[in-house]
Amino acid sequence: MLTNSRLVHQPHDHKRCINAALHIANDLCAEKNLRMTPTRESVLRLLWQSHKPLGAYQVKEQLAELLNKHIAPPTVYRAIEFLLQLGLIHRIPSQNAYVGCPFPNSEHSNLFMICNQCGSAAEIADNSINSMLQRASDKVNFILQSQCLELFGLCPQCSDRQEATDHEQ
Repeated sequence: MLTNSRLVHQPHDHKRCINAALHIANDLCAEKNLRMTPTRESVLRLLWQSHKPLGAYQVKEQLAELLNKHIAPPTVYRAIEFLLQLGLIHRIPSQNAYVGCPFPNSEHSNLFMICNQCGSAAEIADNSINSMLQRASDKVNFILQSQCLELFGLCPQCSDRQEATDHEQ
């Protein structure tokens, strides 16, 4: 539905994202003969619960609250490292935080749009960006091994709220 040439945003179903991420994670683990432990699954769930990047200590605190027991930092770091290696999550360097990856096990841009207002992060895949970065690297004989682009602004929901506030004034 369009209003003023802009999309009207429906409430987001985080449960659907979490279930899809867990399904993909379990498939990847089965394919690679790896084990999705309860701790790894809980960490993945936490990282998908809101689309807001979480630092390792935030994950530790939420996991301890969820499981109602003390969680040692190495437990969280091991789970995060496992999920990173499988491509199920990404690290957002500017925030030293982690977020679920909607495109695991596929080549993609690692382009993050991070909202300055609510802190949510959306990952976008864009082949033209990949091509542009590869061409730039090729020009100087640089072997591109990974990339992470972070764009900061307002997400659609915060933009809509900002627009509504501006119209009220």
